[in-house]
Amino acid sequence: MKNILLACSSGMSTSLLVSKMEEAAKAEGIEVNIWAVGQDKAPTEMEKADVLLIGPQMRFMKKKFAKVADEVGIPLDVIDPVAYGRVDGKAVLKKAIELINK
Repeated sequence: MKNILLACSSGMSTSLLVSKMEEAAKAEGIEVNIWAVGQDKAPTEMEKADVLLIGPQMRFMKKKFAKVADEVGIPLDVIDPVAYGRVDGKAVLKKAIELINK
């Protein structure tokens, strides 16, 4: 089971992306737990995650989240703006899996 955390300003704009990622994972037979939170909850939620993906509108917070991610030992990256805008669950899932497997 892979635990994928998405963070955005309020946690709302990524909820559709979570659904699309879950559909893509199911289609590929990948067991995942994917959830989205607002920026204020991301640091505490990272302890339960294998990877953190940040919404493109929050890329300025990457350094702040990187400190916590390093402490808990998980990779993080900013979601590709094109994949985010298209709500491309397959592409974002692929990126998350790549980061976990590095």
